[in-house]
Amino acid sequence: MSQSRRTPRRRAWTVLTLPAFLCALAACSGGPAPGRGADAPVPSTAPTPSGPPGTLFDNFHYSGTDDPALTANGWEVRDGAGSPGIKDTWSSTGAGFPSDTTAQGGRVLRLQASTDGTKQGTRQVEVQSTGTDLFTGTYAARVHFSDKPTSGRDGDHVVQTFFPISASDSSANYSELDHEYLPNGGWGSVGPQLDNVTWYKADPPDRVSHTFKQRLEGWHIMMITAVNGKVTYSLDGKELFTSSGKYVPREKMDIHFSNWFIDLPFTGGSRTWDMKVNWVYYKAGEAVSQAEVQKTVDGFYSAGTNHINTVPKS
Repeated sequence: MSQSRRTPRRRAWTVLTLPAFLCALAACSGGPAPGRGADAPVPSTAPTPSGPPGTLFDNFHYSGTDDPALTANGWEVRDGAGSPGIKDTWSSTGAGFPSDTTAQGGRVLRLQASTDGTKQGTRQVEVQSTGTDLFTGTYAARVHFSDKPTSGRDGDHVVQTFFPISASDSSANYSELDHEYLPNGGWGSVGPQLDNVTWYKADPPDRVSHTFKQRLEGWHIMMITAVNGKVTYSLDGKELFTSSGKYVPREKMDIHFSNWFIDLPFTGGSRTWDMKVNWVYYKAGEAVSQAEVQKTVDGFYSAGTNHINTVPKS
């Protein structure tokens, strides 16, 4: 269903240095020290955690987009040019890490997209992992979708997404696996709908997709399992779509979360759309059930572990 996609992604991002010793940095530490508030930065002298091999977990306990731990833990915030949506309107100002009483652990990554119906007044937002070390296995995230704007008039064709994707659209082994929620539809369709799309090529588009028609306001656990020659998309433990054959990952990918506009259907008055991410989890090479994912995530929260990355480097 989706667009013929993006300009090369690396050209559209603010350059942020990812140290080669990613998980040797103290920023990979667990929870805040006793007496620290929830909004305090992760201490830079904490020990590196150990954990299950081939595992990535992050619950986005950062003080802001300028927190050194964000970069050290392998995240970039998009700020610059490119597609999709309203071209060249990506802004890091839409990303934040506020407290949230509805979230496990009380903290979220908030992706706030806004527009007044003009390109000049539009801000889209995207946050991605870096390193392209994620391939087959289980991808999971607890995501809060919005059916209506946080402020302003309803009606925008907004896309709220969680997806692993190749570092370059022009790669010979291009891979992309999409969860895309369109509360008001788009591209001629009427929402609400969740589109699952497995891509073989970005340009010209070559993909298979499935549309699940249901309103999804609120928190959900989104999962993508890519093992044994097939990709399975699920929502809150319910399988929605499976692709196979050539429609499977062919190379390593990064995880992206984004909130953007397909078009600008009307002008007049600003409106803001929020998407939130509670945590993200990846297990290399294995199919993991939702119950097992949640049990592992609960264990990280209980141990005060905010970030872990034991995925082998390329």
